[in-house]
Amino acid sequence: MANTPYPQSYYAASANTVPAHPALQQEVETDVCVIGAGYTGLSSALFLLENGFRVTVLEAAKVGFGASGRNGGQIVNSYSRDIDVIERSVGPKQAQLLGQMAFEGGRIIRDRVARYQIQCDLKDGGVFAAITGKQMGHLEAQKRLWERYGHSQLELLDKTRIREVVACEQYVGGMLDMSGGHIHPLNLALGEAAAVESLGGTIYEQSPAVRIERGANPVVHTPTGKVRAKFIIVAGNAYLGNLVPELAAKSMPCGTQVITTEPLGEALANSLLPQDYCVEDCNYLLDYYRLSGDKRLIFGGGVVYGARDPANIEAIIRPKMLKAFPQLKDVKIDYAWTGNFLLTLSRLPQVGRLGDNIYYSQGCSGHGVTYTHLAGKVLAEALRGQAERFDAFADLPHYPFPGGQLLRTPFAALGAWYYGLRDKFDF
Repeated sequence: MANTPYPQSYYAASANTVPAHPALQQEVETDVCVIGAGYTGLSSALFLLENGFRVTVLEAAKVGFGASGRNGGQIVNSYSRDIDVIERSVGPKQAQLLGQMAFEGGRIIRDRVARYQIQCDLKDGGVFAAITGKQMGHLEAQKRLWERYGHSQLELLDKTRIREVVACEQYVGGMLDMSGGHIHPLNLALGEAAAVESLGGTIYEQSPAVRIERGANPVVHTPTGKVRAKFIIVAGNAYLGNLVPELAAKSMPCGTQVITTEPLGEALANSLLPQDYCVEDCNYLLDYYRLSGDKRLIFGGGVVYGARDPANIEAIIRPKMLKAFPQLKDVKIDYAWTGNFLLTLSRLPQVGRLGDNIYYSQGCSGHGVTYTHLAGKVLAEALRGQAERFDAFADLPHYPFPGGQLLRTPFAALGAWYYGLRDKFDF
């Protein structure tokens, strides 16, 4: 049987040492079978176990193999489309529920880290950096919007103030969110997996779900075993493949690229980001960066529609890093990798139920670190019969990409090109 290792990323190289989980080799019975040991699956499993369910998690590769263990590691509130967009497209009650949940994911992460003593380099503080006056105006409106939903840990940064938190000459201002922050994402996933097992849950690695036998008591088949369950949670996101055809039609895997420098040393690292906040700019195709626990710069950006792996990641991302920090021109890049996230046409997550007993959440559209932790709580609530918050997500309208699976990639790339021009020329 194939053994899929982690990609050669900084996160895999610096991951906490944990024992491997066995592959499923037999037939087991459980209350809930979770497909995918990323953040959505692990968060669901934890909330279900804390409420007395028996839970079995199937992972095709290793815990956190997908986006959960490859992302920029930034705790960013709200969704990929903000609450004002939701307010314009749904009714007031639904918008109010979704708005109230927009800041919950970060609180869940911090609770997990504290409760289960997860070592993942958690740091507080995230900055949204404006490159143009128009972007600064959007941040001012965003602050008012978020404060209307009770989110108060925000500070607008003028041109002088932003220089105090990031040594980059590009920015005209920004907004600091002290409830944002950053983590070592793979170590967070590994810690959550350990928490799942501490509560009696079972995780099988190298055990891809190859078929779901639907019915009153559904069965998930792997190459060498099967899981009989009362409920299934599908949490594969961009790595689900065509296991559930209904879910593949309205989403598209996309790749993003990340590089990590050699250790910079305390003096250089602190000169770049004196308060150790993470940063993302306000462009449509945004750049994002932060310091690691051992004082490297982790820098990511760009999108490859259709999730192709670029031949030379460093050639794509290093120029972006040097545009922000030309003082790093002689610094060596130690790691470069790519990973997939799942994009929806609306840029809002897809949540729902197939039949009576198969639940799913997918399509974080690049905003997954916080949302996935919220999704696990919402899915667990639905399985317990408390579906109001689940329904608020499930009732969001979703549409297939124009052109179907054949043409969705070029159409999405064309749209991104247009928005890239808007950012560049500020129109």
